[in-house]
Amino acid sequence: MSAMSGRWRPAVISLGATLLLVSACAKSEDSGTPTAGSNASAGAQVVQSAAPGAKTCTLDQFGGQKVDLKTAKIGFSQSEKEANPFRIAETQSIKDEAAKLGIPAGNLQTTNANSQFNKQISDVEQMIDSGVQLLVIAPLNSDGWDSVFAKASAKKVPIITIDRKINATSCKDYLTFIGSDFEEQGKRAADKMAAALGNKGSVAILLGSPGNNVTTLRTKGFKDQIAKVAPDVKIVFEQTGQFSREEGQKVTEQLLQSNSDIKGIYAENDEMALGAEVALKGAGKQKGDVKIVSIDGTKGAVQGIVDGWIYSVIESNPRFGPLAFQTATKFFSGEPIPEDIIISDREYDQSNAKSDLNSAY
Repeated sequence: MSAMSGRWRPAVISLGATLLLVSACAKSEDSGTPTAGSNASAGAQVVQSAAPGAKTCTLDQFGGQKVDLKTAKIGFSQSEKEANPFRIAETQSIKDEAAKLGIPAGNLQTTNANSQFNKQISDVEQMIDSGVQLLVIAPLNSDGWDSVFAKASAKKVPIITIDRKINATSCKDYLTFIGSDFEEQGKRAADKMAAALGNKGSVAILLGSPGNNVTTLRTKGFKDQIAKVAPDVKIVFEQTGQFSREEGQKVTEQLLQSNSDIKGIYAENDEMALGAEVALKGAGKQKGDVKIVSIDGTKGAVQGIVDGWIYSVIESNPRFGPLAFQTATKFFSGEPIPEDIIISDREYDQSNAKSDLNSAY
């Protein structure tokens, strides 16, 4: 898939105008066997040129030592159980790129916090104690990392955060953040919802997990944009679904009991959207009765568009492996690294969901 396939919305800061590709094939958590995914060219992450004057960091500024990634010990900390397709694709992308670069399997330590923040902190601290020379972290929460920063700083271990941002100082506590513009995702979802409802009607928000910048910014972007472009669309219900399909279903069932005439549901990830779909079916709703707009780009949600249950999906691309390792390579070679590396995300609707289904993960 080329960068021109589907629809893209450019972001603001990145490592460079670079197109990075990685297979979206991922293993099943239960079986350990590969599952059907997109081909190698379908997993493109696209980043845009850095904004003029954007803050950067070099190895000299950070104060670390040059490291050869092919012989280095590297740690990757995953935040959530790999049952969510986003997490499956994210972890597999890190492993695949490490293998592609010739990094010995034994040199890549991977941990999973299973949505327990204390465990993630402990996991990362143990990896630092074991001598890792680079950390890639998918943070569960945006705050509460002080003990990790203290340990990492003492050993000058650079930290690359992906997907969610940590509230800290770049080039000191961590090196850089790689991920989407979450507020922009919320705005794009609002534009889609306004179009779906003809700029009027009642809407519910299935909020993501509290305590991280993804939920905060996707909510802010959606609310701000709805107020701007469709003031007659009223948000009448908000409740966290914890980014979980099961919780998304439960919350939607509660929603339908108190707001049976709801017209739209904004789900802050696809898992909650798919849970909402199950709840709508259980309540006897028909396709299109309630417009669902969500964020992620999983194959199940894009199929939901094809089937008529979901109106639109804004992508959040989880294939961070190539960009994370490319960023680390440039950093250790002395090149400046941007504080934020923001990727562009495509979107799916009825115009392209069927033809571009294999681009989903």
